[in-house]
Amino acid sequence: MTHPPKAQRIATVTLNPAIDQTVSIPNFRADAVNRVDWKQDDAGGKGVNVASFLAEAGHKVSVTGFLGRENSALFKTLFHQKGIDDHFVNLPGETRVNIKIVDEAQGQVTDINYPGQSPTHQDVDGLRNVVHALTGSCDWFVFSGSVPAGLSNDIYDELIGPLKAQGKTVILDTSGDALRFGLPAKPDLIKPNRVELEEVLNTRLESHGAIVTAARELIESGIRYVVVSMGSEGALFIDRTQAFHAQPPAVEIKSTVGAGDAMVAGTVAGLLGGESLRACATLATAFSMGALGQIGPRLPPMEQIHAMRHLVTVQEVR
Repeated sequence: MTHPPKAQRIATVTLNPAIDQTVSIPNFRADAVNRVDWKQDDAGGKGVNVASFLAEAGHKVSVTGFLGRENSALFKTLFHQKGIDDHFVNLPGETRVNIKIVDEAQGQVTDINYPGQSPTHQDVDGLRNVVHALTGSCDWFVFSGSVPAGLSNDIYDELIGPLKAQGKTVILDTSGDALRFGLPAKPDLIKPNRVELEEVLNTRLESHGAIVTAARELIESGIRYVVVSMGSEGALFIDRTQAFHAQPPAVEIKSTVGAGDAMVAGTVAGLLGGESLRACATLATAFSMGALGQIGPRLPPMEQIHAMRHLVTVQEVR
């Protein structure tokens, strides 16, 4: 894999980060006393995960978004350990905690997600200034995750528009109204899952061919790449002229935390490396497979990721 030019630094923007607290409770039951076997806290949020994965793959990454001052230590430690440049706008109070109850005995995972903080207009202006400043050193921008309560759903449109006007490459990974309102900014790549794509287009997509046709409508409007994740069915990687279905082998799933973010990171790494869409599909899928085999948002060593690429079956969809 060719290494990207040094100038191609990546910035990720996470408006609604979270501390991901994974707790293991065998035979978890509601309305009962449950005992925790072990727990693990990870600095998370979709853009933070993408940055972490890209840093592990050897890329230079900057991060920004909104972060609560009172429990930021976990994030600061992660950024320091991975050599990530921290440009977060710090807010009073705490960053939210998302709890994932892993029940290995029953093969179940229960999510309990807290709401995020509500940034003020002043905070949003601060973030705009940071993103503008990052254009001096970053060529790629990844916007990931939900929009915090109190912020307008067209926040992504507002932030992406000026970047596109400067010729930056922009990835948007969000869902619902945040995705719908972000599409007019023409991000270069979006990564909805099948349900999120159906929701945004208000249509059922029953086959791979139907997904490709729907994605091409978005591509005609000015989006270069559409990647559609489909869980155990793999993912579709689509541009104007080609579409590939990447199918991973069955893998033991230790945690689904960050698997979609790993796919975004792998796609970005492939595109930065000048790889073909087919090759990006194998790399992105291998990143995702690697994340599924780890507890929390982590990757195995890159040698393992590259070995996993050979296990991915890729077929062209016509």
